[in-house]
Amino acid sequence: MSLAHDCNVQGDLGYDSTMFSELLLDHFRNPRNAGNLPNASAQVQATNPVCGDILELAVRVENGVIAEVRFLCRGCTTSIACASFLTERLRGSSVAKSRSITAEAISEALGGLPPATFHGAQLASEALALLLQKLA
Repeated sequence: MSLAHDCNVQGDLGYDSTMFSELLLDHFRNPRNAGNLPNASAQVQATNPVCGDILELAVRVENGVIAEVRFLCRGCTTSIACASFLTERLRGSSVAKSRSITAEAISEALGGLPPATFHGAQLASEALALLLQKLA
């Protein structure tokens, strides 16, 4: 899966890169933990049916702690950045503690997403929820 499709930093929705924090843009330009995860404890795929973004999230859990995490994302700027950010938050975290990560928390940590792009944080949190269900 490609890491990006139509990654309009200035696009049809009328937003541009000045609306994004430097942290968000850094995660988009330099995604962390992208790729496949062999021997994952759990792997899920979340989709946004409205825009077509797809996020695959995989973790390897050891003794209740997320030891490794990887993602593949076909999506917009914020979907890729939010997935990258999420992986950094998950690595080294307990499965129990990861349950507290929300779309709002992801958005806030990345400088606050404009309403038109909040779906990137929602996709990341939905993938996490699916992953936690699978691990339960």
